[in-house]
Amino acid sequence: MRRQTLSNGWPRNPGMELDLSWVLDTRINLSSAERRVASLPGRRTVKKDAQAAWLLKAVTCIDLTTLNGDDTPERVKRLCAKAMNPVRLDILEALGMNRRAITTGAICVYHRYVTTAVEALGDSGIPVAAVSTGFPAGLSPHHLKVKEIEASVADGAKEIDIVITREHVLTGDWLALYREMQDYRAASGEAHVKAILATGDLKTLRNVARASLVCMMAGADFIKTSTGKEGVNATLGVTLAMLRMIRAYEERTGFKVGYKPAGGISAAKDILNYQFLMKDELGREWLEPDLFRIGASSLLADIERQLEHHVTGAYSALNRHPIG
Repeated sequence: MRRQTLSNGWPRNPGMELDLSWVLDTRINLSSAERRVASLPGRRTVKKDAQAAWLLKAVTCIDLTTLNGDDTPERVKRLCAKAMNPVRLDILEALGMNRRAITTGAICVYHRYVTTAVEALGDSGIPVAAVSTGFPAGLSPHHLKVKEIEASVADGAKEIDIVITREHVLTGDWLALYREMQDYRAASGEAHVKAILATGDLKTLRNVARASLVCMMAGADFIKTSTGKEGVNATLGVTLAMLRMIRAYEERTGFKVGYKPAGGISAAKDILNYQFLMKDELGREWLEPDLFRIGASSLLADIERQLEHHVTGAYSALNRHPIG
């Protein structure tokens, strides 16, 4: 495999041999994790200009998403237009940021709309991410999952968000999960792969941590919490477990892996806690879109609303901040 790098020059995670002893030795102290995340809101806070800066940084990490059964080409085109101009110009001017090229991190769509999104985004530099492998359940035949990835890459997707087979985790078949993830990575070629663990279906933080490790060993570029379709999606507790595994993997291999919380993150105040936890656990590098993405749609509208409040002192209705 040709050695690849991220846009900032860091080497892309090539994966490693499956180390079952490392996987099986992995444990999570649930009470300690709960105390850690419960203390976060009281330990970290930002106000005024600092808060606006953090929220603008969050905008650049959003994978602006539409994954609905009633999606249409026009909806996708409107979403792409919003991705290229995510914050109103008058707000950016008031913040002194109108000369900065602020866009979202990516557009995330079903395979059917990859070509539509690629054409709508043009030369903006915003990548298209395609959800794949039988999203959201991941129960399609394996060969069809691989073909779906290949088709999305052929249509211009630069990122592939795959869903793992939860059964492999729940039954402890780590070799099957490893081989599955390897096949997805190979089918993606130079497109970067985000492994969706569907953490709400995995039952325990130990399962989440072990699945995170196995996917990274198999070459995942990102590990992602959820499809957004599970009963429980991204949480700070799950985030902490996954970030600790990313840190352990980097310490062992030297390779950085990204993180993407998704599902249920709709308020600006909530994303700040995720950013604080990222910085505390992994460092400043993980606040950039190369290593941090947020799967969201309505979150952008609330961020824009909070930024308008910062510059005007008044809250506006959410319907004044459409996402597409």
